[in-house]
Amino acid sequence: MDTTRPTGGAAEPYRWRWMILAVMLVAEVMDLLDASIVNVAGPALEDSLGATSTGLQWVIGGYALTLGAGLVLGGRLGDRYGRRRMFLIGLGAFTATSLLCALAPNIELLICFRLLQGTAGAMLLPQGLGLLRENFSGAELAKVFGIFGPVLGLGGIIGPVLGGALVSADLFGLGWRLIFLVNLPIGIAALVVAVKVVPRKPGDRAVTVDGVGAALIVTACALLVLPLNQGQEAGWPLWTWISMAGSALCFTLFADRQRRAADGGREPLVTPGLLRKPAFTVGLGGIALFFAGLVGTQLVLTLYLQIGRQFTAGEAGLGNLPLAVGTAIGGALSGAFLADRIGRAVLQVGPLVQLGGAALLWYELGRVGATFSLGDIAPGVAVAGIGSGMVIAALFSFILAAVDDDEIGSASGVLSAVQSIGGSIGVAVFGSLFFDRAGTGDFTTGFRHALVAQACLLVAFLAVTFLLPKKGRPEIEEHEEPAVAVPAP
Repeated sequence: MDTTRPTGGAAEPYRWRWMILAVMLVAEVMDLLDASIVNVAGPALEDSLGATSTGLQWVIGGYALTLGAGLVLGGRLGDRYGRRRMFLIGLGAFTATSLLCALAPNIELLICFRLLQGTAGAMLLPQGLGLLRENFSGAELAKVFGIFGPVLGLGGIIGPVLGGALVSADLFGLGWRLIFLVNLPIGIAALVVAVKVVPRKPGDRAVTVDGVGAALIVTACALLVLPLNQGQEAGWPLWTWISMAGSALCFTLFADRQRRAADGGREPLVTPGLLRKPAFTVGLGGIALFFAGLVGTQLVLTLYLQIGRQFTAGEAGLGNLPLAVGTAIGGALSGAFLADRIGRAVLQVGPLVQLGGAALLWYELGRVGATFSLGDIAPGVAVAGIGSGMVIAALFSFILAAVDDDEIGSASGVLSAVQSIGGSIGVAVFGSLFFDRAGTGDFTTGFRHALVAQACLLVAFLAVTFLLPKKGRPEIEEHEEPAVAVPAP
């Protein structure tokens, strides 16, 4: 099969381009699903590997940590070595680390393999948008992103539903290991097809890769998440505060290194001019606040159903279904007409709807007695999902409206990285809040504490939205590259 693309201004469209879209969707949905698919495996990991609450938080949040910390580097490696090459390497490594996760004999190795899996995902995920831009143009490109964004967004949300079904199925007695083994046939098939249909296009060896900058950002993220995961259990000793101070120092050193690289004529990992745009910097804070609350609350919902109410993994997965459906409805409302008609206000209506859902869920939890069913909390979960969907569908567009055209690529990578890291922080903080009360057997209060924390984050996010541009950036503009960032789960 010919995998070279014709050159020249009047070249015919690459004939296998729609197969490329299919491969991108399969591979990247698999990547995103693994951020939340483990949420329902807590009791199974406790029974099988003796996982503690801290170990479970690392299994879930560790993946998001290395995924977020490596996203910007992954995009730069694709620029230098070619997106096809990095996509194949990332997909192969992701499939291999999925097998290692499935074979893990203890919780310590599972955590290590999850960190490696997130790193592989960081190499894989940034290449998809670039490959689609290289092989589609004009109206077709608009159609591609109309498919690509919603599929990936919903793919992350339904992770617990799929994970619960796989754990409950317990095929061949594999239990939780199935949530990783399912990646093998999918990953291998996607790899075989990608080798045949993704055209070869050399990278730009003039692009430099700032290894020291990448190491600084990884260190900064690790020093931040480590004490948040371990601090509650350890009683917040001195090292946790030193670690967080070290994280702030590493972030500062990273920003300074990017500025000096740009001043010296070298290519930084992150365009320094982005951090001099107030709307973009507050947008970063908004991204972190919003996704920390969203991901953390989704985790606590699953933990409450399984640990607090003794639901099976499959039942707990179904408990996330109202959230998935509500998110899809909210996203459709926002994307179809609200964002265009009311502009930035959609980012203010969304969190208000979420706050209403959290308040309703708080009320529903207070009414729960000895008997409990998913229907008791489904309305509150669904309303919260609608609000989150309204925000997810529009948030990146309004933040990207604050940056220049030549900064969109760097800005999108930074936003996606902060989103994933924010989710990892949410897992650590909200997990600690829940397990603090779960240790006394008061699971409902643990869930309610998480709802209070989410409400505080939503109020802070709501304040941030008033500093964002009043109009979002269109995804596709004629004769321009698409300004698209796809939210991860």
